[in-house]
Amino acid sequence: MNKQVSDILNALLLEPFINQRILSEVSGHSLGVVNRSLKNLIKEGYVDEHIRPTEKAKLKSKTNSPQNAIILAAGFGMRMVPINTQTPKALMEVNGETLIERTIEQLHEVGVKNIYVVVGYMKDQFEYLIDEYGVELIVNEEYAEKNNLHSLHLASSHLSNTYIIPCDIWCDRNPFHRNELYSWYMVSDLVDNESTVRVNRKMELVTSNQGGNQMVGIAYLVEEQSRIVRERLEKLDCDKNYDCSFWEETLVDKDRMIVQARVVHASDVVEINTYEQLRELDEESNHLKSDAISIIADVLKVSDKEVIDIEVLKKGMTNRSFLFTCRNKKYIMRIPGEGTDQLINRKEESQVYQVIKDRGICDDIVYINPSNGYKITSYLEGARVCNPEIEDDLKKCMTKLKEFHSLGLKVDHTFDIFGQMEFYEILWGDSPSIYRDYKKTKENVLSLKKIIDGMDKGWCLTHIDAVPDNFLFVEQDGKEEIRLIDWEYAGMQDPHVDIAMFCIYSIYDRKEIDKLIDIYFEGNCSRDVRIKIYCYIAACGLLWSNWCEYKRNLGVEFGEYSLRQYRYAKDYYKIVMEELRNESR
Repeated sequence: MNKQVSDILNALLLEPFINQRILSEVSGHSLGVVNRSLKNLIKEGYVDEHIRPTEKAKLKSKTNSPQNAIILAAGFGMRMVPINTQTPKALMEVNGETLIERTIEQLHEVGVKNIYVVVGYMKDQFEYLIDEYGVELIVNEEYAEKNNLHSLHLASSHLSNTYIIPCDIWCDRNPFHRNELYSWYMVSDLVDNESTVRVNRKMELVTSNQGGNQMVGIAYLVEEQSRIVRERLEKLDCDKNYDCSFWEETLVDKDRMIVQARVVHASDVVEINTYEQLRELDEESNHLKSDAISIIADVLKVSDKEVIDIEVLKKGMTNRSFLFTCRNKKYIMRIPGEGTDQLINRKEESQVYQVIKDRGICDDIVYINPSNGYKITSYLEGARVCNPEIEDDLKKCMTKLKEFHSLGLKVDHTFDIFGQMEFYEILWGDSPSIYRDYKKTKENVLSLKKIIDGMDKGWCLTHIDAVPDNFLFVEQDGKEEIRLIDWEYAGMQDPHVDIAMFCIYSIYDRKEIDKLIDIYFEGNCSRDVRIKIYCYIAACGLLWSNWCEYKRNLGVEFGEYSLRQYRYAKDYYKIVMEELRNESR
């Protein structure tokens, strides 16, 4: 039974037959399709001569009818910045209704009460749904590193005659039914240049490299396709190459999907991905009342509606930032990330900016709040970050760094590497380190402090986070300039710490580290200073490893970066010891 015939039968199961014209309107198919389909249904024994569904039709409907639903609500919803800093997008309010509650109530309307919600980011905010709607929560602990393919895999044991629903969909009309006869995936009639599928004449979803129908994301799977998806989820979830993949990967077989297309009008189903999409759909939504937007409007002396073209920037390790336009000028708004109130002293950061402003060192600050860390900067058009693999970039960045160090700037606070290391450990609370040999590693690294203290050191304002991504190459008046950004950790310290930080963030091996040291010192680095920098590499490696462990406890993972920092702590302690032994021979 093809899709067209199935649609006609489903319409007859929902409402008694009156005439072909009404059946055409209800099913969305032409009169010609309706007449051909009715002949086929009579021939196959699904309807009788009076166009009434037979027991065979009722059995097929019962076999394929919806049993449950899985709502995918684990992700950050990064494109919803700045709303997502306070509310997961599934809990956004549209026209007086919460998105996920509207979806659940629409499922209840058609008798689907067995609902699973996969949560991750701000998972605690979903707990009330258990009591209000009787849902079951499934927690995705890896929501920061993996996409919704992993979320669906966690719920895959429940796949069987199942609706699969993204959490950010607002449906004007109820998209769910008591009867479903086949598996489908919902797409819009809207053309989308970024879509990877299009609907062909047979109502199949075929892959496309040139755009196609906008993918809505709601799907229905009967057991036959559910079995295939379960098997593929099991296989793909074990493959790291699919960590960032959408679950729709499991539907693709060669050049088409294994399910039929269900096409809806673009006005009937809206995917809300951005602040501006929410504003367009419901300009009275309570979730548009964002602190960040209000600050922008107040600082720039504009209305909220003049803040447009909001675009999330790559999620940083400490903060969330977004690009926006106001009166034809672009800006960047920084919003502190999870737990940064414990990690960053915003008053000290503000003092640093007061010292370095107007020196052509940093980005152009429009606003900074020394209490909560909100910051607005002018957008540097055409800027690029340093490529740590390109020697010319390294030479220019190290020259800029030396120029900054040579200014001998001063502030009232110090960045204490070993003190911060202990502080981050305290923030773990009762949680032990994930590393089994942490106690010994820490003991070894702490022993390096005596070596560092016994060496000559400069002392000035030091960036601390002088990593490749924080060096911006920009064109100003036809000349190339380099700006250093993100001064959150800056304080008084030995400037050679900045060299160590650049190395460990770049994941350099020893040969590359020595090369960078030679570039900074123009080939004139003494043995003692090189050993001191090795000590800083070990100490800073453990420092940021401890920082990553704190962030991990908040549900934010950094994968290989965290592991490599811990390795620097261990490896460079050994290198320092080896160098000192060689020196004493």
